[in-house]
Amino acid sequence: MNEPTSADLDSIEAQLGRPPRGVAEVAWRCPCGKPGVVKTMPRLPGGTPFPTTYYLTCPRATAAVSTLEASGLMAEMTQRLGEDEELAQAYRAAHESYLTDRAELGAVPEIDGISAGGMPTRVKCLHVLVGHALAKGPGVNPLGDEAVEAIGEFWQRPCLEDE
Repeated sequence: MNEPTSADLDSIEAQLGRPPRGVAEVAWRCPCGKPGVVKTMPRLPGGTPFPTTYYLTCPRATAAVSTLEASGLMAEMTQRLGEDEELAQAYRAAHESYLTDRAELGAVPEIDGISAGGMPTRVKCLHVLVGHALAKGPGVNPLGDEAVEAIGEFWQRPCLEDE
């Protein structure tokens, strides 16, 4: 487990523009060393269920993914899920991976069986899929992998000092 340091939490707060909530670990780091994806608890400190286990925090990645979402890519991906059984099967496996990872952090009956991002039948949030793909590495979430490839090496420009 890659527990966040106080410097990590400060960086995440600067990235988000608010204090982070329920951070269990840093799940992926940018090549510059800053947190880029955090793994969050399935229940936030105030008691609210939170199904987004992998939360994308890197502002550059978030902006790039927002551009992809605005392009209509999610609708195209959802359509492909209905046409390509191999892709749909791999996406269902990604959903199961997500649920397994969240279950390791604790059980929350209110969100039992619900992953995030629209998995396993549609694409509702590319930010979730990219966070999952970055945290787990290539081959776990096929549509997350596609989105990561589409945004490219967003970290190539120097990171902001105050992120």
